[in-house]
Amino acid sequence: MQHAVSIIQEERNTHDFLPLQGTDYVEFYVGNAKQAAHFYKTAFGFQSLAYAGPETGVKDRASYAVRQHKLTFVFTTPLRAGNLIADHVYKHGDGVKVLALRVDDATSAWQETTARGAISYMEPVTMQDDNGTVVVSGIHTYGDTVHIFVERGNYNGVFLPGYREWTSNYNPSSTGLLYVDHCVGNVGWNQMNKWVGFYEQVMGFTNILSFDDKDISTEYSALMSKVMSAGSGFVKFPINEPAEGKKKSQVEEYLDYYDGEGCQHVALATDNIIETVTALESRGIEFLKVPTTYYDELIERVGHIDEDIAALKELGVLVDRDNEGYLLQIFTKPVEDRPTLFFEIIQRKGAKSFGKGNFKALFEAIEREQALRGNL
Repeated sequence: MQHAVSIIQEERNTHDFLPLQGTDYVEFYVGNAKQAAHFYKTAFGFQSLAYAGPETGVKDRASYAVRQHKLTFVFTTPLRAGNLIADHVYKHGDGVKVLALRVDDATSAWQETTARGAISYMEPVTMQDDNGTVVVSGIHTYGDTVHIFVERGNYNGVFLPGYREWTSNYNPSSTGLLYVDHCVGNVGWNQMNKWVGFYEQVMGFTNILSFDDKDISTEYSALMSKVMSAGSGFVKFPINEPAEGKKKSQVEEYLDYYDGEGCQHVALATDNIIETVTALESRGIEFLKVPTTYYDELIERVGHIDEDIAALKELGVLVDRDNEGYLLQIFTKPVEDRPTLFFEIIQRKGAKSFGKGNFKALFEAIEREQALRGNL
């Protein structure tokens, strides 16, 4: 009898009450959505997808959706002052508002998470047009960031009801970006474990990796990080917090300029990082660079890799290995005037980790940029 009870308990513990299919879209609140969409098309290789605004019956905002392979970004701007979108942009600058997650059942996702303590952002709503129905719901997470659960199994439209297809004569070629690998959140002092607990208890995530201030530190600054993963493995959210150091860390700089907690960077996957980064640089994207001495002992540290070391060195691509394989990664400089949001380009060749071996070189590169801004 005791054995039977333990089996039942184990099944309950392993039951995934929030099965996530992946990232549905990332929505940015911005000062000028039309210009932002044009920038991401030009510089990152997205294509026009959908539009919502006064012409579609939406009176308080304009939103432009762009897509590249399985990546969908939405840029939303307020049309007047004195509303939550305008207040968000005024306080934070351009930034991530929504990390939307695809689910089979948005109503169940909302019920399960709010029952476990999540603060509701949006009760389940069914949206409908001639192309079918989409059910959405949402909860709050760190800062002003929210998760929206998207159930679109009965929808065949271009994006969401309320949007119309956005056609454009200008659609640059893809740069090879495929999907969201992970999204990193920066939270305040001593807040990391609180949000780790949120993802564990409210969303059923698991802490798969932890880095303390000994793992992520330089001569001047430090931070701590824990990586949270959904049961499916399709959604991963590392959470960073500042740690004591001689000078201001990158997380502290972010919190100062973003005026609060928020999404620090979105990691975008590619299957050929050399081609992707070469294309992005040719379109004006600026990347952090590490000293060329980083590559002197690269093979000794990570072993054999398929890529040409000279090409990686020229671009500044970093390499790290774990028990499953290796990964290649590089980070853009902030894509706005505030030193807040940036992007990571990542190619995984078996590795499931996040580049621990690159932390010191990477964060020293970030500090050099901080020093130029007078914020170190």
